[in-house]
Amino acid sequence: MTRLVHTRYCDEIAHQVGQLRAVVTSGTDLSRTVPTTPDWSVEQLVRHLGGALRWVALMVRTGAEKEARDEDVPDFEGPEARGDAAALDAWLAESGDLVVSALREAGPDARVWSWAGVDNAGFWARRMTHEVTVHRADATLAAGLPYDVAPEVAADAVDEWLEIVEWAQRTLPDDEVHGLRGPLRTIHLHATDTAPEVNAEWLVRLDEDGVSWRRGHEKATVALRGPLTWVLLAFYRRIPLDDPRIEVLGERAVLEHWLERATFG
Repeated sequence: MTRLVHTRYCDEIAHQVGQLRAVVTSGTDLSRTVPTTPDWSVEQLVRHLGGALRWVALMVRTGAEKEARDEDVPDFEGPEARGDAAALDAWLAESGDLVVSALREAGPDARVWSWAGVDNAGFWARRMTHEVTVHRADATLAAGLPYDVAPEVAADAVDEWLEIVEWAQRTLPDDEVHGLRGPLRTIHLHATDTAPEVNAEWLVRLDEDGVSWRRGHEKATVALRGPLTWVLLAFYRRIPLDDPRIEVLGERAVLEHWLERATFG
């Protein structure tokens, strides 16, 4: 598989922030609970994301050698007034501009601390692309608005998720991902609406050694099929497995067990 280039990640962050701003200014009740992140309202989700964008922007701009503290990030928490869509939108727009500008100026190889040991700005460009993409889904679905993602972005988000799971099993001895070890089981993800060049199919292998995966079409213990956007959101636990836009074929319990243990995001 091929990752997106750095400039495309930067462009996509800007695009996704713009799409999220459209939710903020759509007249949606900002106090509405987000079903996929029920501890947050729409406004709390937006503030979380805007703060994260500013946090990354600060670290990239300063070439941070360690994790920045929230209290060191200017305007991390957002506007003082609550429920003010215009103020929240302006703050979110600035948050997006700050991180995109910092990432563009730094370039992908600039040294920056990360929690995954990939200490460069390119890591953060990719990570924040998918952070905004998925949290935009949270807000958009809560607002009852249409949602879609460019296929190459959605496919890269699945790749990144699987890479993070592999990182967790290598690095975090107490992570829930280790509960996936056991007899051989396989999960096939199959996007039904993409061009062949996107290669939007994956085989995830679970066995005594843990998790491994590759792109490709193969029979599996269980298959998750549907349009790529909805396969992505099901894999990220943003829509239930009985959503009519997707189908699950085979041993559903294997996929449910994966979703319980692969808990990042």
